Amino acid sequence: MQAAPRALADRVAVVTGAGSGIGRAAAAALHGAGARVALLGRRRQLLEETRDLLGARGDGVLVEPLDVGDRDAVRAAIERVETAWGRIDILVNSAGTNTPRRALAETEPEVWDEIVAANLTGAYNLTQACLPALRRAGSGLLINVGSIAGFRASRLAGIAYTASKHGLVGFTAALALEEKPHGLRATAIHPGEVNTPLLEKRPSPVGEERRRNMLRPEDVAEAVLFVATRPAHVALPVVVIEPQTQDF
Repeated sequence: MQAAPRALADRVAVVTGAGSGIGRAAAAALHGAGARVALLGRRRQLLEETRDLLGARGDGVLVEPLDVGDRDAVRAAIERVETAWGRIDILVNSAGTNTPRRALAETEPEVWDEIVAANLTGAYNLTQACLPALRRAGSGLLINVGSIAGFRASRLAGIAYTASKHGLVGFTAALALEEKPHGLRATAIHPGEVNTPLLEKRPSPVGEERRRNMLRPEDVAEAVLFVATRPAHVALPVVVIEPQTQDF
């Protein structure tokens, strides 16, 4: 699906996990459709690489390095976005992580906390910080990048990742119900296997043939763009996208 080049003109989007993978691809898709985009993620260098990929060093892109689990840093960053651009229309929560040691018996408490903070609490932190602006937008949009593991348990994904993504499903659905009176829509996009840097945290190396058969970040970004360019009267609670060869 190709959106019109200026379909999101005058819109402001905040994208987490924007330094690589799905977050980077989503930021590129939204920016390509005319949105101003705030890039959030842990590593400034990667965020600046994303900014350079977008070909934007002026008013169209902001770089905000932070940990989405750091509530104070999140609030400060969102305040800077609002100060710079005066509004927030779209929030894409794409930040996420996992661990190579994925069984409960192998998951240390601090690793559990790290995964839940990135995959679930981070989405809460960003949504809470952006909520007043999304309400003021009148047709604000929240897009949470979940996972097939969010509604189908998977040994491959691991227990902490699976639990956090299940939580994200409930968070998205509950928010959509609560915020409907304010015109805010919430969508959970659930991709299957995607060829992103997160694969480096798999318990076993992933072969090139399997990688070729996976979704690309751009495939998921097209779904983000499709949701973001629907008119205000259209709600898409759940979008599922899988590679044709998915086998788990």
